[in-house]
Amino acid sequence: MILPSIYEANLRNNSVVQMPAYHTYIYLLVLSPQGFLKEKIINIKDSFAKNYSHPFARSTKPHVTLSQFMQRGLAEEKIVARLKTIAKAQPPINIHLKDFGSFPSHTIYINVTSKVPLMNLSKTLREAQSLLKYAPGDKPFFLTEPHLTIARKLAPWQHEKAWIEYSNSSFTGRFIADKMTLLKRKVDHNRYEHVADFQFQSEPLEAVQGSLFG
Repeated sequence: MILPSIYEANLRNNSVVQMPAYHTYIYLLVLSPQGFLKEKIINIKDSFAKNYSHPFARSTKPHVTLSQFMQRGLAEEKIVARLKTIAKAQPPINIHLKDFGSFPSHTIYINVTSKVPLMNLSKTLREAQSLLKYAPGDKPFFLTEPHLTIARKLAPWQHEKAWIEYSNSSFTGRFIADKMTLLKRKVDHNRYEHVADFQFQSEPLEAVQGSLFG
């Protein structure tokens, strides 16, 4: 995954001053749980922030990241049109969550066990990567290991201590992802703003949005 900090460093090294019409953004394409399940995960993130002195854990809403990329605002209309086309052919996805995992030594997350439909969607999104590239050498991030982050950018001691707890904790839930959402923020800004929702328009699956089990 190419992190925003790398994007931003590349942009700062560019001596060309951007005109307002050419603002550059970090874009984030996500799937998000709703209802009771969303609130349950927010509570977990809040608890993590408090117990492990990591306020960053509560700064993001629960989501599964499908793609992250940097692009000029001028390309946004074409990106939105392409994502809308992809979503029209995509059926809603039944996402199953179970227990916790980690990327040592910086991230703790909830496992996504229903990987196949997410990887198929990721493969479809990759077909649009030429539209998402800011420059020839840039590589947009696409989902390779489905997960829902609880906390990232952890110090090694935070990860080690927290993983003792979460590796012995259980969590089970599921939700129907019936749309994907595109967010953006200006380079060197922290706050994302909503760009568009893209409804999945194929035959819906039989499940209850926002339900939690276990």
